[in-house]
Parts: sequence; structure tokens; C-alpha cells
Amino acid sequence: MRVAIVTVGDELLAGDTVNTNAAWLGERLTERGVGVERVVTLPDRVGDIARVVNEYRAEYDAVLVTGGLGPTHDDLTMDGVAAAFGREVVESEEALEWLAEAGGYTADDLAEGTADIPRGARMLKNPEGVAPGCVIGSVYVLPGVPAEMKAMFETVAEEFSGEVEHVASVVADEPESALIDRIDELRDRFDVTVGSYPGDSVRVKIQGGEAEAEAAAAWLRERVDLKETGE
Repeated sequence: MRVAIVTVGDELLAGDTVNTNAAWLGERLTERGVGVERVVTLPDRVGDIARVVNEYRAEYDAVLVTGGLGPTHDDLTMDGVAAAFGREVVESEEALEWLAEAGGYTADDLAEGTADIPRGARMLKNPEGVAPGCVIGSVYVLPGVPAEMKAMFETVAEEFSGEVEHVASVVADEPESALIDRIDELRDRFDVTVGSYPGDSVRVKIQGGEAEAEAAAAWLRERVDLKETGE
């Protein structure tokens, strides 16, 4: 399964808020064997949201959109997603019923637009908040507040699956550039994917079938200066 993640918010682009949602979703989806192939951050503009969602829903098995849900002036994500499908945004009776049952809200308690989702969309309950999410086609619309986004994602997590690859790591006490020849040879010898992540040391991440990944890691450990753990 191949997916794209779209995070929405002027505050993310300005650096006022750190985009932790994309990292968390990427990790959770990868754990489920899903290939995350795009992550993009968009401003609170209906046209931009509609254009990117329309492009990505044609290219990927699913699109996850976070941020910009609710009734305030800059909560435009539902409008953008609806525009991508050529639909209008309407008040969801299911959302109103859920808000009444779960939170004791009446329609008069809610700001206008709180329960609005694209016409024909499947409403998603918000276990940690008020604004509902939705699923329309292959597009999943989740809140931007991290606690709400995480809780809502867990309600649909089983809808995302793929082949989970085994991961083996080798931590080398050498410059990343010095490892190029050995990583190239490893790729030639083994049917795995390899990533290298420099810092105080270089972590080489090897993914593939369990036996193949572990064999590749063992081969590399014999050919690099390993970082001492201090234990």
C-alpha cells in the first residue's frame, strides 16, 4: 500500500508549530508495512488543498490529510477536500448525533460549521476532541491537534496494511562518506534497501526479509569500525 501525507496549516510553514504529525504518521504507517511516498505541507488555502488532494488521490492508494478542521476562519481543509471531489460541505447528522451522545452537545451549543463534512463522506469520530474527521474515497481527513489526530488515526489504523519488512541496524564509527564503497557492495550482494543516517556516528538501516537483512547486517559489521556502546 502506497500513501501520501498532507499536513495543512500556515503555522507549520511559518515554523510557529513543529510538524510532529507527519513524523508520527510516517512511523505508524511504516510499522504497518505501508509505504509513505510523499509528505507535503500546505497553507490554509482551499485551492491548494483541492489541487494536491486531487493529484495525490489519483496516484496513491490513500491520502491522509491533517489539520484545519473545525469552525474557525482558517479551518479550510474540509472545503478543500470537498472541492477535490466536486462536492459541497454539509452538516452531518451522524456527527451531530455523536456529539450529542459523546459530549452532551446540542446543535445550539456548537459553532456553525463544527459538524460539516463533504457530502457523502464517512464521518470519523474524534475521541479526544469535538471536530469530526471523515473519509471520502481514499482520502482520510484527520485533525491537526496531535492528541486528536493520533486518537482518530487509531480508529482507522486497520485500514492501512502492507508487507512489514524486517529492520536491522549497524552503527558505524566512521564518516558517512567513507562507507560508500561498502554500502554499494552490500546493495550488490543482498536483496535489501539501505539508508544511512549520520550524527555522532552513522546508523545504517537495512530493510528486507528477516534472514536477508540480518545476513547483510552481519556482513557489514565485519567490515566497518563499530561504534562502542559504552556498556
